[in-house]
Amino acid sequence: MARYVREVVLNKPNDFVQFIMDDYLQKNGFMMSDWKGEPAFRAGDAAIEGYKYLKWGYMNGVFHLEAWMKGTFGGEWNLEGFVGSLQKKPYRESLEQLLVLLGQPLPQGAQTPQGYPIPVQTSDNTGAATAALVFGILAVVTGFFIPILGILFGCLGFSRARMGGGSTKAGMATAGKVLSIIGIVVAIGMWILNFILTMGVLF
Repeated sequence: MARYVREVVLNKPNDFVQFIMDDYLQKNGFMMSDWKGEPAFRAGDAAIEGYKYLKWGYMNGVFHLEAWMKGTFGGEWNLEGFVGSLQKKPYRESLEQLLVLLGQPLPQGAQTPQGYPIPVQTSDNTGAATAALVFGILAVVTGFFIPILGILFGCLGFSRARMGGGSTKAGMATAGKVLSIIGIVVAIGMWILNFILTMGVLF
């Protein structure tokens, strides 16, 4: 089993932890699924971003997190290493942000979110939405001239767009996602065209 595993002593109210986790899962597009018969949350896709999985639990003040990605041959990828790093890095960064949110101090004497509203910081993926748009534009521009860069920027933009889709800049994330897909299609088209022209010259 190859997973990103973290155990953090929080000593926070249960409903605060549940509130933060529900917010993170919703904003990052996670849905309850299963991994080889094991219940787990899943987000992503098979084609560009890859499937991301997450399990969590909270007991006696200790938060337990397990996260991984579906590997090329159906195994588990942890979130370290070079292979699949384009998909792993943004996922790992979002989890590190999540741990910071869970560790934030609560106002002195305040009740939890279900009792009455208190000011707590939640997941903010606006940066991912902005990055998605930038990568999407780069994907379209470079797709015409350097196809490999168009595909690279397109994949980066697509993964950021999913993360930014639940933020206040959802429209920007959507635009970035569309541009990223266009960039990938253009890059593949140019690659095929260059191949055909090259073969035509050779023969």
